Amino acid sequence: MTRWIIILSGPISSGKSTLAELLAVRFNMKVVKTKQLLMSSLASKGETGGRISLQDEGDKLDKRTKGMWIADELAKLVVNSGRDDSFIIDSARIAEQVKAIRNAFPSVIHVHLKAPLTTLTSRYNKRIKNETGAPSYDKVRENPTELNVGTMEEIADIVIDTDRCTSEDVFIRATSRMSLFSSRRGYVDVIVGGQYGSEGKGQIVDYLADDYDIIVRVGGPNAGHTVPEGEGTFVYHMLPSGARTHQVHLVLGPGMVVNPIKLMEEIAKCNVDVSKLTIDPNVMVITAKDVETEEKLVRDIGSTGSGVGAATARRIMDRRLQGVKLARDIDELDPYTSRKAIDVLSEALAHNKRVLIEGTQGTGLSLYHGEYPHVTSRDTIVAGCLSEAGIAPMRVRRVIMVCRTYPIRVKNPEGGSSGRLSQEINWQIISKRSEIPLKELEEHERGSTTGRLRRVGEFDWKLLQESSFLNGPTDIALTFADYLSNKNAKAFRFDQLEPSTIQFIEEIERVSGAPVTLIATGLGERHVIDRRSW
Repeated sequence: MTRWIIILSGPISSGKSTLAELLAVRFNMKVVKTKQLLMSSLASKGETGGRISLQDEGDKLDKRTKGMWIADELAKLVVNSGRDDSFIIDSARIAEQVKAIRNAFPSVIHVHLKAPLTTLTSRYNKRIKNETGAPSYDKVRENPTELNVGTMEEIADIVIDTDRCTSEDVFIRATSRMSLFSSRRGYVDVIVGGQYGSEGKGQIVDYLADDYDIIVRVGGPNAGHTVPEGEGTFVYHMLPSGARTHQVHLVLGPGMVVNPIKLMEEIAKCNVDVSKLTIDPNVMVITAKDVETEEKLVRDIGSTGSGVGAATARRIMDRRLQGVKLARDIDELDPYTSRKAIDVLSEALAHNKRVLIEGTQGTGLSLYHGEYPHVTSRDTIVAGCLSEAGIAPMRVRRVIMVCRTYPIRVKNPEGGSSGRLSQEINWQIISKRSEIPLKELEEHERGSTTGRLRRVGEFDWKLLQESSFLNGPTDIALTFADYLSNKNAKAFRFDQLEPSTIQFIEEIERVSGAPVTLIATGLGERHVIDRRSW
């Protein structure tokens, strides 16, 4: 990356130091404080002094070096820095200083801050309120250089009037004007289920996790994502898949619904450090009453009964001041809710980071696009996932839609319907076709949240077509290829798959209009055939 030098100029109290600090923190830049350089210069002569003495010392250095002293000090820092380090000069006071820096370094941006004199005076007085013997604002403006610093506006690349602005406002306006940040955009990929959930999204997320800097989870604890881990598996209910084993930053989006007690248990099991997890303060919290409210839905439509729907309904219907508790109101979650997801994600994308959104459940369960009433309490398609995460569609690079060879639905424990399957079959048929022992299938095919044996059906081509229209996938991830034939479990390349499986994949590509670029042949670390070109 090109090294950038940002020069800040402007009168005292225009906001230079605060902007420099924000740039340093948000963009990992190094601040060159001219005040410290001047203090070092005085100290080398055995002298000390306050603001007036520092102004006078700056004038002497400018006269002696023709404004070169800041560029000279910056050069020493650059020599000892990393190749990709960028620097902020927090206060240039004359045009010669800027000219010297421009002559010495490429990629220089000069930002000048200003404000009306009354505003500057008011800010300054607030700053020195507790300082004994501090000079007045009129006194510091007696210095000829300070008095004329406003002329720097004429040579600046960017000029911002900071009057009636918070420090965050100034930061946003400044960075929006700097092309170095607007051009450095990362990307977002989305993983979404193409059927009725349990498509194997967790395995795909875990497989791809090392390609990303941030993984965002949406949805709620009514979806469990199973991930291979050593000789066994681990089920993630609220944290992004792979949180135990991958060094990525984890984000729970603002549209998510969580059970705080179970979430804290999951955080502990995964040994997630506070610095590695952001929980948006607007995440909705499930109560014991929410779980109780859903008992009838468990009987009627085979709901998981996790309380997600009831909590979501309360969020809409009970908007009194004390009516609803969000993540920001839960003391145990306080260490994780200090920042909004939008701040973490926008900052990451500005730094060219890579973000993966982990959708939950499946398109066929969408509140709007599924077969009502046998649906979940949220929109499960890509658009819904983006909304819950807080990311605009224009940021999306790839949409990976996960489909399994035989779609499943949860089983209603009360014997009622849990929703339509196009052509429902049973696990005995799949055992016979695949030659996988029936006991093994039945042990594996139990809901990761409810533990109920799942219903299963033939591959639904109409559902594939509709899901492809709703999600616009760039890629299909096909899972459970071993259910077509257990011989596929020994395939590590596409050409090693059974010929009938290859034909099946080619048909999926024709119907969906997207290539099948990831193929899971079993639940193991080497059981993903990767055909991606990205």
